[in-house]
Amino acid sequence: MTTTERTSPSTVAGEREMLEGWLEYHRETLAVKCAGLDDAQLREASVPPSGLSLLGLVRHMAEVERAWFRRTLADEEAGPIYYTDADPDGDFHPGEDDTWAEAYTTWQAEIARARELAAPHSLDDLGAGRRNRTTGEPFNLRWIYTHMIEEYARHNGHADLVRERIDGATGE
Repeated sequence: MTTTERTSPSTVAGEREMLEGWLEYHRETLAVKCAGLDDAQLREASVPPSGLSLLGLVRHMAEVERAWFRRTLADEEAGPIYYTDADPDGDFHPGEDDTWAEAYTTWQAEIARARELAAPHSLDDLGAGRRNRTTGEPFNLRWIYTHMIEEYARHNGHADLVRERIDGATGE
């Protein structure tokens, strides 16, 4: 079942609650953008030549959750879910047999694992895994949260345009 309600972030929360609130809001927003559509609609590309689809965005965000929380924060061995060396953008390329049920379940599992991994850390704690390619510096949890909010916000803008093209639905 897809979430169709969003919880607005607090306007007076402390830093961590604020970051977590905005991240949850953007996670819920992507689910709202996909609500009520069938698999064919969710696979529908935005505007040719782009192959961007709502299902592709959900699969991509499952990969992004996995990369930042499992690989970067926790240094877990967590290989790719949807992409390969042969198709490095495979998350954005769902096939006819790929379903919302599978993608949504996978995405929610990655979100649950992200919450679990982040919970014991302070915002200043450094990730144990992947480092900045340019500087070699580690990422702290604050940076990861901020980046995740940015990533979701950008892709939610894409999702809004894709959804409007599919059935005219618009919204925040």
